[in-house]
Amino acid sequence: MPVRVAIVEDHDDFREGLSHLLENTEGFRCVASFSSVEETLRKFQSADVVLMDIGLPGKSGIEGAQLLREKSPKTQIIMLTVFEDDKHIFEAIRSGANGYILKKTPPTKILEAVEQAASGGMPMTPFVARQVVEMFRRNIPEKSEDVSLTAREKEILALLVDGLNYSMIGERLFISLDTVRNHIRHIYEKLHVHSKSQAVARAIKEGLTT
Repeated sequence: MPVRVAIVEDHDDFREGLSHLLENTEGFRCVASFSSVEETLRKFQSADVVLMDIGLPGKSGIEGAQLLREKSPKTQIIMLTVFEDDKHIFEAIRSGANGYILKKTPPTKILEAVEQAASGGMPMTPFVARQVVEMFRRNIPEKSEDVSLTAREKEILALLVDGLNYSMIGERLFISLDTVRNHIRHIYEKLHVHSKSQAVARAIKEGLTT
C-alpha cells in the first residue's frame, strides 16, 4: 500500500512540485492538496501523512496542525517550512506536529521523512533535531513528580530517544507492532505528553531512561 499524503501549501509551484514528486515515486500517493488551513479543514478526508507549511494565509500551519490533530488523530503531520528558529519549532511541536523539516531539504530526503513518519518515526533535519533537544532542555520544567515507568516502558522510551520507529522497536524487542503502540500510549499518559517529540524531550531532560 502506498503512503497517502496530503499537502497544505499556498505557493502553487511548490505545492505542484511536491504533488508531482509524490505521484511519480513508487510507494507514495498524493491524495489531496490545499492552499490554506481553512480549506484543509473543510475538505480533508484522510491521509497517512500531511505535509504542512507554517506561513499560510489565514490560520497558520501551527494552528492548522493542532486543529487537524483534533480532526484526524492518527494522521502524521510534518511541518515543511522555511522557518528554523526556536519559536516556530517549539510551537509546532507543542501543536502536535510529528516532524519538522525545511523546504530546502532535497526531494529524496522529503520522501524519506514522509516514509519515516508513516512508520511511526519523528523526521527532523539534523539541525532542527539539535534545536529541539536544546530547546526542551531550556523550556521543560524540572522534574516535579516521580514517573513510574515499567522496565519495558523505559526500554521503549530509550529506543524512541535513539530515533527508532515503532516497527524497528518491535523488531529489536521481539514484540508486535500493536504491543509497541500500547506501551507508547501508556508512556504518553504517564508523562502527560501528546507526541513522540514531547516524550523524547522530557526523557532527555529528566533522565527517565536511566
